Amino acid sequence: MIVGKTILVPLFISGYISMLLTSVCNRLEKRKIPRVVSAFISLSVFVVLISAILVFVYFQVRGFVEDLGGNLSEKINGYAVNANQWVYENLGIDMGMYNGFEFKKAVEIVQPEEASPMQLIFSLVNMLSDIILLPVFIFFLLIYRDHLAVFISKIFRKHRNGDILGKLTSIRRIVHAYIIGAGQVMLILAVVNTAVLFALGIEHAIFFGVLAGVLNIIPYLGPILGGMFPFIFALITKDTLFYPIAVAISFTFIQLLESTFLTPKITGSNVNLNALVTFIGLLLGGAIWGVIGMILIIPTIAILKRLFEMSPYTEPYAYLFGEEDSNWFKRKQRGRRQPKHNGNGQP
Repeated sequence: MIVGKTILVPLFISGYISMLLTSVCNRLEKRKIPRVVSAFISLSVFVVLISAILVFVYFQVRGFVEDLGGNLSEKINGYAVNANQWVYENLGIDMGMYNGFEFKKAVEIVQPEEASPMQLIFSLVNMLSDIILLPVFIFFLLIYRDHLAVFISKIFRKHRNGDILGKLTSIRRIVHAYIIGAGQVMLILAVVNTAVLFALGIEHAIFFGVLAGVLNIIPYLGPILGGMFPFIFALITKDTLFYPIAVAISFTFIQLLESTFLTPKITGSNVNLNALVTFIGLLLGGAIWGVIGMILIIPTIAILKRLFEMSPYTEPYAYLFGEEDSNWFKRKQRGRRQPKHNGNGQP
């Protein structure tokens, strides 16, 4: 799977996007629009929306990067010099930041070897191929979705075809509801985070608020990173500790509301995975495909859980992925205590 990353990652992303667009295609096809045309229209609308979002993100990032070269860079260097002096005086460790934080050296530590022109060309070609593969995969998956459904029904031929097709439809609806629900949660968090940062007077509130909302799609790790960036920025740009502490408290309270009320209310039990499987899945997804793997692994495990429920041989694995049934042992003990009756109704 690591070797086939360049093909599998666009294929997985395209699969989830095609599940999202299937309902739109179905509505267009009910109006006697051919499947090829309906798939093209749905894909075109999706591309326009994503392009508008990317343009908005580009302008936000550009404004933030422009400030990095001004007063913000000087403040970062000042904090770096003070931190270097404090560590050397108290711990006897020299971090080598006499003149401040040098971004060039940090890049060299992360990427010690300078990339050759051929490597840059190959990386650019790979990125362009991924961009081209996405709409192609989505288009073909929308066209051949019935063909793929029949293929899966033939795998589970011991079941009735009506039951299999119904379960496949439920899987698509689960993924659709999960993606829509996650998008709604991200949008609400982006608006709330931005409003809080605006109220505190933090610069680039839209950038940090939207970034925190997007990072929330990564369970456990995403909310921490989303709150860490504005906290560090407030710590560097503000003169008192009130602002970074207020950012930390506000984002913690927002995440508590999100985890206890917002996400259960919007997404409900669409995924229904226990925390252990989710955590292991995040580690595996990150080890195989990086950050994008951590995002794709949750709906993938949810689909596997539903597929395992379709066969009695794999049903125990579906139970392993799901939430814990705390009443299982009680039911077993209650069943053992019930006396057995003979044919005359006597124990």
